[in-house]
Amino acid sequence: MPAPHAPTSAPPRLFDRALHRLRLDRAAAGFAHADFLHRRAAEDVAERLAPIMRSFSVAVDLSARRGAFAEALAREAPGKVGTLIEADLSPRMLADRPGPRVVADEERLPFAPGSLDLIVSVLGLHWTNDVVGALIQARRALRPDGLFVGAFLGGVTLTELRQSLVAAESEILGGAGSRVSPFADVRDAAGLLQRAGFVQPVADVDTVTVTYDHPLKLLLDLRRMGETGVLADRHPRKLTRALLERTFQLYAERFATPDGRMPATFEIVTLTGWAPVA
Repeated sequence: MPAPHAPTSAPPRLFDRALHRLRLDRAAAGFAHADFLHRRAAEDVAERLAPIMRSFSVAVDLSARRGAFAEALAREAPGKVGTLIEADLSPRMLADRPGPRVVADEERLPFAPGSLDLIVSVLGLHWTNDVVGALIQARRALRPDGLFVGAFLGGVTLTELRQSLVAAESEILGGAGSRVSPFADVRDAAGLLQRAGFVQPVADVDTVTVTYDHPLKLLLDLRRMGETGVLADRHPRKLTRALLERTFQLYAERFATPDGRMPATFEIVTLTGWAPVA
C-alpha cells in the first residue's frame, strides 16, 4: 500500500514558463501592433458580463497584457466591476498601467481563498502546464457564487502553419518533430471546468481567420503577441532557412486564397463557470 502522504505525480512540463515571461517582456513594447486577438477576446468577455444581473466588487484580470479587458469593460459593462486588479506574468506588460496591478503566474495565483468575486483570463491559459490545476486555484480564490470567464487558443489554431511545417520537415529531414505549441481541443473545454469544481460550465468557440500577404508576416505578428513557441522539450534540430522557405512554399501551395493571400486560423475557446455555493 502507498504511504498515506505519498506525493502525487506532477503534471508534465510542456512549457518553459520562464522563457514565456521573457517572450512577453520582449513583446510588450510592440504589443499594440498585434493585439487584435487579445482585444477581440477581451471584448467578448466584457459583452458576456454586461447582461448578468449583478455587479462584482473585486475582480482580477489574468493575462491583462496592456489593458484590453479594462477598456472593453468600460465600454460594454460600465459599473459592473468595483475594483479591477490587472495581473500578468510579464512585468513589462503591466508597466505604466493605472490602478492596482500585480505580476502573477497563472500557475501560482497569489490571491487569498474566497477573496474575489470575478476572475477573467484572456488568452493566457493555453500556456499553462496544468490547466485544470490553474482553474482549481482560480475557483478557490473566488467567493461562493463567484464567476470565472476564460478565453484561450484552441486546437485548430495555426493549423495551416502546422501542416506546412510538418510537411516541410518530413520532406527535408525525413520526419517531423514538434515546433508549434499544442492547444486544447474544444471538445474537452467544458470538462476542464467540471474537473476544477466549477458549476454550470459553458464552453463556446470563436473561429477567426486572418490573412497575410506572406507567412513571414504571421510569424512577425506571433512574435509581437508574445505567442511564439516555448516548448520545454526543444526540437533537436534548428529551424533552418531552407526548412523555413520550404514551409512558406507549401503554405502558399496548399492554403493561398485566389487573390494570393495566406490565411491563418485562430480558434478562441471561451469558458464560463461559477464557483459552487457552500
